[in-house]
Amino acid sequence: MQPVEEVEVEGVDYGWVMQTTFVVTILVGAPVVAVLSFFVTLESWGARAAFAVRVGAPIWFLTAVAVAVYARRTEAGDGYSDPDGEDDEE
Repeated sequence: MQPVEEVEVEGVDYGWVMQTTFVVTILVGAPVVAVLSFFVTLESWGARAAFAVRVGAPIWFLTAVAVAVYARRTEAGDGYSDPDGEDDEE
């Protein structure tokens, strides 16, 4: 069996940012799109898809920016590294 590779993340872990953005956008964006669709007449599947993209894209963008700023300020998603750079393996 091959060993699992590990990486040292310095700075923002963009993999964590992308995964968190994906999950939060689905959890927040889907209900927002559903609620807003009640106020718009959508006569075809094409109109429904276009509406979902028009409303969902700004939600995704704002979520991505907010998660990236959060990760930069709090060192979130850094692989649980010690913020002081000291190891406990001494």
